[in-house]
Amino acid sequence: MDIQTKEKFLKIALIAFGAVFLIVYPLGMVWPSGWVWHGGQGMYYLQMIAGFYAVLGLFLIKAAKNPAENRSLISFTVWSSLVHAGIMGVQALGDAHEHGHLVGDVPALLLVAVVLGFLSPRKAD
Repeated sequence: MDIQTKEKFLKIALIAFGAVFLIVYPLGMVWPSGWVWHGGQGMYYLQMIAGFYAVLGLFLIKAAKNPAENRSLISFTVWSSLVHAGIMGVQALGDAHEHGHLVGDVPALLLVAVVLGFLSPRKAD
């Protein structure tokens, strides 16, 4: 894939993932077993995580204007998504009440990491 095509798809991915990050709270309301952890944190946890992802979503959408100037934000999104998905995956495997996350937010975050990682602009030599 040439650089221009990759950048075009990266811009689309940044906007799409940014938009999804903006709706984490409604996703948690519609499908709690795939998006809300039930280990006693309650709604405060969902509000905190939804707030974090809403801000990240806004910045990803903004980054779509010039991805090369936002490599560090994209890299943060890739690596934090991998770490977050890994921790959640292990926890979901160990708790039968949380298995819904294995088909909800865990694969969603892995998708974000793989797509943005593949499309990310490389540092100029």
